[in-house]
Formats: sequence, structure tokens, C-alpha cells
Amino acid sequence: MAEDKKPDPVMSSEDLAGDTFSTGADAPVAPTGEPGSAIGMSPDQVAQAQFQLQKVYAKDISFEVPNGPAVFREQGQADVKMSLSQRVEALEDDMHEVVLTVTITATIGEKTAYLAEVAQCGIFLMSGFPEPAMHAVVNTLCPNTLFPYARAAITGLVTQGGFPSITLQPVNFEQLYARRMQEIAAEQGNGAGGNGAGGSNQAPPQFSTDS
Repeated sequence: MAEDKKPDPVMSSEDLAGDTFSTGADAPVAPTGEPGSAIGMSPDQVAQAQFQLQKVYAKDISFEVPNGPAVFREQGQADVKMSLSQRVEALEDDMHEVVLTVTITATIGEKTAYLAEVAQCGIFLMSGFPEPAMHAVVNTLCPNTLFPYARAAITGLVTQGGFPSITLQPVNFEQLYARRMQEIAAEQGNGAGGNGAGGSNQAPPQFSTDS
């Protein structure tokens, strides 16, 4: 039986609170080029590393109109907000299941117009990455790969649910990850100054966005 060990989970909902994601712009494409080249790996390390998407599928999809049909008589443009979360589970043979959950909440005035949620899943082969690089790959390349699929599903749900089509803005996962790592480094620095206790340098940056 494979050991159920997981890479440090990606960022948590409070970590990105205040960031606003709404509608517009084109879909981000899945990353291309050499994995690791942008995350501090040497050419030899990049040559030995493997990053491959083996399978992509929707693990869970939901759409709710809690105030229908009255909400369709409401005047004004819906305020659309997006939150993200990600879960990672190690499988066998360097395989990892990564689930990126995208939740859309649209409100008109004080009423919820609709709630759409897609848990987009990918099975990734990831091997040969040093620990820091592996952590960055899980938190950047994986969600970058999955987000366009989730975004397309959300667009279809909203249209079929009777509402105007939306196009979600791209998400800069590299920027979110870098910012979260800076916050963790600052927190660890403050903690070390306070008690001098030897803590781990592998603080788990969980990532999710709440906007």
C-alpha cells in the first residue's frame, strides 16, 4: 500500500483575502517549456525532472440559484467574485492527484443570484524535483494547468443556468505563491526573534483565494 504522504498543501482561504477576481480577459494557457526553469533549478536538474499531465477530469460540479425565479426580476449587474482552493494527494509511482476548486458567487444587491463550483482534478506525474522546486511546481504549474478547464466549465454552467455568460480573468498563481512564501518567511523571522526556537523551514503555504 502506497504511503499517503502529501506535498505541503497549497495556500488557504485567508491567505489571499482581499484579492479581487471578477470577469474578463482570455483564458491562461497551460504552461509550456521546461518545468523548473523559472523556479531556480539548474539545467541538469531540469533535464532529470518530469512533469506530465496524465489525466484531467471534473471531480465535482454544482450550480445553485437559491433565489430563483425572483432573482431574474432584479435590476442591475451582478457582482461576481471568485474563490480558489487546492488539495494535493500523493498517489503511487510519483503520481499526484491535484484538485483545484473554483467557486463563483454572484450577487445582485443583497441577494445571491447564483453559486457555481467546479472541482477540477488532474493526475500529474512529478518526479526529479528538489523539495523546494517540487513545492513551487505543485503551487504554480499544477493550478495553471487546471484553471482553464475549470474556467470553461464555469462559463457553461452560468450560461445554461439562465444568466449572462462570464469570462473569468486569468490568475497569476506564480505571484500568489511568491507573495505567500514572503509572508511565511516574515512570520518565521518574527517567530525566531521572539523565542529563538528552532522551527521547520517547511511551513505549509496553503493557498486559496477569497475575494
